Amino acid sequence: MSKSTKKFKTEVQQLLDLVIHSLYSKKEIFLRELLSNASDAIDRISFEAQTQKDIITSDVSWKIKLFLDEEAKTLTISDNGIGMTKEELENNIGTIANSGTKNFLNSLKDSNKPDDSQFIGQFGVGFYASYMVADKVTVLTKRAGKDQPAYKWVSDGVGTYTIEEAEKDSFGTDVKLHFREGSEEYLKEWKVRQIVKEYSDFISYPIVMDVTRTEKAEEEGGEDVITIEEETINSMKAIWKKNKSEISDEEYKDFYSHLTHDYNEPQERIHFRAEGVSEFTTLLYIPANAPFDMMFKEGRHNDIHLYVKNVFIGNDFKGLLPDYLRFVKGVVDSSDLPLNVSREILQDDLNILKINKSLSSRVLKTLATMKKKRFDDYIKFYKNFGQVMKEGLASDFENADKLKDLLICPSTEAGEDKPTDLKSYVDRMSSEQKEIFYLTGSDLLSLKKSPLLEGFKKKGYEVLFFNDPIDEFIVDHIREYDGKALKAIDKGSVDLDTEEEKKETEEQIKEADKNFKGLKELIKSNLDEDIQEVRFTNRLTDSPCCLVSDESAMNPQMERIMRAMNQDVPASKRIMELNPTHPLVEKMNKIFAENKETAKLNDYVELLYNQALLSEGSEIKDPVKFSKLVSDLMLKAD
Repeated sequence: MSKSTKKFKTEVQQLLDLVIHSLYSKKEIFLRELLSNASDAIDRISFEAQTQKDIITSDVSWKIKLFLDEEAKTLTISDNGIGMTKEELENNIGTIANSGTKNFLNSLKDSNKPDDSQFIGQFGVGFYASYMVADKVTVLTKRAGKDQPAYKWVSDGVGTYTIEEAEKDSFGTDVKLHFREGSEEYLKEWKVRQIVKEYSDFISYPIVMDVTRTEKAEEEGGEDVITIEEETINSMKAIWKKNKSEISDEEYKDFYSHLTHDYNEPQERIHFRAEGVSEFTTLLYIPANAPFDMMFKEGRHNDIHLYVKNVFIGNDFKGLLPDYLRFVKGVVDSSDLPLNVSREILQDDLNILKINKSLSSRVLKTLATMKKKRFDDYIKFYKNFGQVMKEGLASDFENADKLKDLLICPSTEAGEDKPTDLKSYVDRMSSEQKEIFYLTGSDLLSLKKSPLLEGFKKKGYEVLFFNDPIDEFIVDHIREYDGKALKAIDKGSVDLDTEEEKKETEEQIKEADKNFKGLKELIKSNLDEDIQEVRFTNRLTDSPCCLVSDESAMNPQMERIMRAMNQDVPASKRIMELNPTHPLVEKMNKIFAENKETAKLNDYVELLYNQALLSEGSEIKDPVKFSKLVSDLMLKAD
């Protein structure tokens, strides 16, 4: 086959330019990334060999070999993994036909630390770290399987690459780096050993290289004995198989980085062995930061790597953890699952369900302990993953009580920096309070200033604030906590009175209905398109009015969310509640008594309604008219 020359895609060339001009201070990470890729390739073939008859690996010893050539200034990383077809070679190296490169470049622009090495592997572009030290890279690869040809890919990282059919004795991939001036230290045996020990010691396949040893002659004048032996330079033992006492914090972190390509310190780790009905070993991590694709469901793995008796099976088994715990990373190694089974069958395996239950329980228990003993850490965790955790309230009914205990949010008593949980809220409730009150919305500042809170503050009743978009969907699944029902303060009527106060309140409202009857009818008539009812309330102390929804209706926040999801949601009519003791309502009633036909009164009704909309964070229909009415009032003021 003839050699063909092709251009890199624009995004890839931008990435190469950044790498070549040394954005990164830790250049040695190139070897970490290439060894990780080689390990992944062996993982993949060990799995595919279980299901594809044309991949024969019975006599293969998995390994990654390093070839150092100081004279030629080259380092070759050779693996006997899955290899690549021509199409895979071009897609994985030549073009990167996915969003990884763009996300990587965008993150560089946003980062205040452009030399932070965490970026290289996080977006699936680790191969290009080679160009930090090399001015030319050659890739020779052959896909495992019957009658697969080999291909050679070559590029100096400046605009183009070549690809052609080649000769290779066995499947796998060889990546040869031709070092640029100033990078010769990476050709030294001691330096390579140091990098492997620091970054890749835990890779579960042997990383080997030929080591030259010189044995001095025993007799004077005799010849020294020079031997070349292949030596394994990593420990190889899977870290999750070790006892916890044998693993340092640094080793735990290094394995996390290897597994996830996230080079930040994880916030929490969970390492245990389950024995009994189902036997498996697991090492799980909770990241310190939310990944950029956490809310993207399409094409996202759960990032739990499944091994069966040390054989890698895959990392896209969604049954290992419920979807609301998809931020958890780690490894599960089972002794009970079959090796030669399709993913579809394995997905429904009873042992997978047992593992799911055990892992979920352990993760939730770990989070509960963090919340109890290290609340500041838990707040940080919740800011990153709280929205995802809340999905469990609508799906994991078995763990519903545990998830309710893990819920935290701001309230009228607890700030955003020190939110409260349901247990603490209930402990603070007075004996007169029978329900847990809450208010939902998108903006916490607007919620804190809502007129709906006035009556609750007067009574000393705490109100929870749910200001995540998902809260509108999950709050109905909470329903109650510790026998106390949750009650939205912007829906239906709210009973704030003690038994002794109820009679007095009823008398006041009856009196207001009598005295303001005509005004109520006028307001209802003017706002008939938007208002289903006008009524008096005792929930207001400082504001003239507020808007609430019917008990079973959507509130405005939910309507906005549904429309943002392209759902056809008709606007529901609201209930306007008036404060009969407010001077503005009394003045309007006086104007009505003097001349109910005056246009000024109609303007006041419209202003009153728009004021109620603005106070809850809703848009008004005609901002221009509203502005004009306010201006006219200001001109008429003394």
